[in-house]
Amino acid sequence: MTLHATVDRVTDRIRERSAKTRSDYQTKIARAAEDGPRRAHLSCGNQAHAYAAMPDKDDFAAARKPNVGIITAYNDMLSAHQPYERYPDLIRRAAHAAGATAQVAGGVPAMCDGVTQGRAGMELSLFSRDVIALASGVALSHDTFDSALYLGVCDKIVPGLVIAAATFGHIPAVFIPAGPMPSGLPNDEKSKVRQQFAAGEVGREALMAAEMASYHSPGTCTFYGTANSNQMLMEFMGLHLPGSSFVNPNTPLREALTTAAVTRAAAITRLGNDYLPAGDVLDERAFVNGIVGLMATGGSTNLIIHLPAMARAAGVLLDIEDFHDLSECVPLMARVYPNGLADVNHFHASGGLGFMIGQLIEAGLLHPDVKTIAGGGLDLYAQEPQLHDGQVHWVEGARASLNDKILRPASDPFAATGGLKQLDGNLGRGVIKVSAVAPERHVIEAPARVFSDQEEVKAAFKRGEFTQDTIVVVRFQGPRANGMPELHSLTPTLAVLQDRGLRVALVTDGRMSGASGKVPAAIHVSPEAADGGPLARLRDGDLLRLDATRGVLECLSEDFDTRENASFDPARSAEGMGRELFAAFRAHVGPATEGAAVVV
Repeated sequence: MTLHATVDRVTDRIRERSAKTRSDYQTKIARAAEDGPRRAHLSCGNQAHAYAAMPDKDDFAAARKPNVGIITAYNDMLSAHQPYERYPDLIRRAAHAAGATAQVAGGVPAMCDGVTQGRAGMELSLFSRDVIALASGVALSHDTFDSALYLGVCDKIVPGLVIAAATFGHIPAVFIPAGPMPSGLPNDEKSKVRQQFAAGEVGREALMAAEMASYHSPGTCTFYGTANSNQMLMEFMGLHLPGSSFVNPNTPLREALTTAAVTRAAAITRLGNDYLPAGDVLDERAFVNGIVGLMATGGSTNLIIHLPAMARAAGVLLDIEDFHDLSECVPLMARVYPNGLADVNHFHASGGLGFMIGQLIEAGLLHPDVKTIAGGGLDLYAQEPQLHDGQVHWVEGARASLNDKILRPASDPFAATGGLKQLDGNLGRGVIKVSAVAPERHVIEAPARVFSDQEEVKAAFKRGEFTQDTIVVVRFQGPRANGMPELHSLTPTLAVLQDRGLRVALVTDGRMSGASGKVPAAIHVSPEAADGGPLARLRDGDLLRLDATRGVLECLSEDFDTRENASFDPARSAEGMGRELFAAFRAHVGPATEGAAVVV
């Protein structure tokens, strides 16, 4: 297998761009590891505090057993995280069987974007990623763990945990998923009811019935949004065990995979002969593999924000040009809602990630020679787990798709490219995901309607003001303005306009959910309007051009460059629902193009 020229070139470009930061990072984690297991340097009093509540503390104090720290994002409001309630007991039993001990080192917050969509709480969502990294840092600062298990699934949670794992890069890290809920009401039927409700065709009772039939049990939501894109990412980057991402909760295979992950975490500490610090896994090749997986699956645009932040924590510097160039050479191999009708359970049954990884390695589109927590290279991830006599065994994964309407080989994909485009022009830099957008909508030229709040868009829709082709601009939605909330609640409104025959698009310095798709949306536009970006100069009626084919985002009005910026009122997002507590985050956050981060 020869590495594809574009993958090779992008990797070299990242390596060159990151030469100093990655070298400094490797020096840092080597220095942290050089004294051997850190808890050996704790005083007797320090250790007694750490082990006082452990049932086997006397045995632990006398032996050189690995001690595994658990960072958990458990709460029982998130369906995806509810299964984690049972995990600590299971992990402790598995650790004991592996000759180790395990402790819950700390919990991290885990908010549900599905609950906060369109609400003030969504303005805290992106910043919760940095809070998760900080909370994990507090847990690991006790310096008493030989490896760490990270329990998290959803949108900002996995990225925050990866930032922490990279920061404590001398500690081995294993990520353990919880799995998707079983299939319920098909996602396209749920979406249809949402659009009918937005158009006033059905009432709230019908809407609620559809939502409850879709989100109906413990486990991750079954559409291919950010949560499931995170799970894909952990597998492509070698932080999950092979084939573990999409096994349903509370099943024998799910429990056996968790036990196997604990056994592996105990085996890769510095106390043994297979030491694997997290920082060695998280190199530039792992991040390139993750981006390739994102493109091949048509994954969430939120990861275009998260991956640069995660990589920066490991000394690797990513740019949106890396995403664009890899998208141009990686085929779209999957159609999972919102890019198709199938859900992640159907995708997994069709051959899933194992089939995709095997195909992409054969096509030269992945780095197979990376370090992974499975103990070898990425070729191990073309396998799938099976349960025999209560034990997990890995066997060769699917060599052919079992449903070519959901999953196709790299040689016969749904599209030749991953569907992500970089946009540039006098409105700034941004991205657009076109994998679910009809080709005839890839280029839209239309007058602008400019708003500073998503609720203003909905109000204008209800007043019947959208009667012609329109590019809806929602500005002052960037990280410095209001924390960069997702604008997913606009999707039904814009979809109704599109279904009425209008050509519509969205331009914003905010985010769209990983569940959004068929309406063209130029997102993450940077510099953001609140930081003096060009969106602040737009006016109603300006002729805009969004050209995903050529990668252009521009205002065609002749006087555009000489205008003054519209003023931004920070007070509208300064208080209520905890926003007061995040003023320092809004003041110090970096640009979207660098991950919109505060802590890295």
